Amino acid sequence: MTTLPTVFITGASSGIGATYAERFARRGHDLVLVARDKSRLDNLAARLREASDVAVEVLQADLTSPADLSALETRLRDDARIGVLINNAGTPQSGGFLEQSAETIERLITLNTTALTRLAAAIAPRFAQSGTGAIVNIGSVVGFAPEFGMSIYGATKAFVLFLSQGLNLELSPKGVYVQAVLPASTRTEIWERAGIDVNTLPEVMEVGELVDAALVGFDRRELVTIPPLHVAERWDALDGARQGLMSDIRQAHAAEHYQPQARGDRKN
Repeated sequence: MTTLPTVFITGASSGIGATYAERFARRGHDLVLVARDKSRLDNLAARLREASDVAVEVLQADLTSPADLSALETRLRDDARIGVLINNAGTPQSGGFLEQSAETIERLITLNTTALTRLAAAIAPRFAQSGTGAIVNIGSVVGFAPEFGMSIYGATKAFVLFLSQGLNLELSPKGVYVQAVLPASTRTEIWERAGIDVNTLPEVMEVGELVDAALVGFDRRELVTIPPLHVAERWDALDGARQGLMSDIRQAHAAEHYQPQARGDRKN
């Protein structure tokens, strides 16, 4: 009988992380759940053990704490049972760019990008050596929508998408699956933490529907899964345009329309 890999989930006490935990528990996977709120983790773990008869370990950790993050990295490097990493932990941006303090900027970037990258980097060598394993990074459609006005948050989510695409190129030949999941508005506590009433938003996906869709993409081994995208060809067109752009970039000389004479800028 094949033993299913243990799933390691950050930000697992509520919302998307907790729902991933429920879904993987139903599939028979043991879990390692990480979040700051230990009481909520304990309650979730007890419920999942009873409902699905799986082993659930709880790790209380703040991913912006160097000591806590280091301990999680050690666990990911050393525990060969862990075969799936769900990089879900993240924090929203409250207010515009001019309203941010140095502390809020540092925390947002540390949690949304640095911690996610370090955890992936901790587990990737072991996955590559074994020729198996999966890394799921939770991004956001805001990562390619600066019009939404969440400049720092959106920039961190653009990083998550780019990182996932780059890791796929490096790791997929070694048998490691990388998935970027890009939700739009989803009914989670992140809105309350950002000071926004989710009920005032025009269209909001329920978290169960979001995770179920993401798992369809996971099972299909998609690189980028965008659950609210109803015209899948839009993403294909965007990615195709990006690759076309790269083919038009030639580095030896500036493009003709940037040559001074092209704009009448040449001085006599």
